[in-house]
Amino acid sequence: MATMNAPTIDRRQLPERRSEVRERSGSGIAALDYIALALMIIGGLNWAMVGLFQVDVVATLFAPSSPLTRLIYVLVGVAALWGIYLFGKLASHKGKT
Repeated sequence: MATMNAPTIDRRQLPERRSEVRERSGSGIAALDYIALALMIIGGLNWAMVGLFQVDVVATLFAPSSPLTRLIYVLVGVAALWGIYLFGKLASHKGKT
């Protein structure tokens, strides 16, 4: 009986595929970027509530001067700093293409 061999992969294409994977993974957004973006959105919505309705949602949920409230404010501030870094990284990446 004749056996069927599985189709073989052309060896010349393998290095190209591997380099594509490296390029795509290097330009993607990391989990830390998503967390920072989520914190910036939360902070922006909180400031919108303060400006429109004079209601600080974070302070309302966790008490006005509690350590948890201050921690959330600090995390939102650090996320904003990370956003500045990310914006610079994306702007320099756009200039290369």
